[in-house]
Amino acid sequence: MERISKSEFADVFKSRTKQFVIDNIALFRLLPKTEEAKIIGKQLLRSSSSVGANYRAACRARSKAEFYSKLSIVVEEADESAFWLEVLVESQILKIVQVERLLKEANKILKVVASARKTVSVNNK
Repeated sequence: MERISKSEFADVFKSRTKQFVIDNIALFRLLPKTEEAKIIGKQLLRSSSSVGANYRAACRARSKAEFYSKLSIVVEEADESAFWLEVLVESQILKIVQVERLLKEANKILKVVASARKTVSVNNK
């Protein structure tokens, strides 16, 4: 497997997290027009958009502490996005097939960023 530079990885991951936001917007547009779907959908939009925005901010961090802080936000927001996707299914607002790909992506993003945060933490000690 070909190794890519940190800069190339960051660019690819910025695109990936932005696409995550765009895909969640598309899902939001498919939600039924019920009050509970709107509330949960808006929570999902907030958390998923925070994933993309805060990863981008992490890439512009001025210090390791700021980078760690922004990665921590991405971890929290990716986990929250997965939570809201699960709620949409478990409350029977959507079927699992409608959110499965996004739920997997949220968990993949979470895994990558949590691992990066752990590496930053270990390297700072």
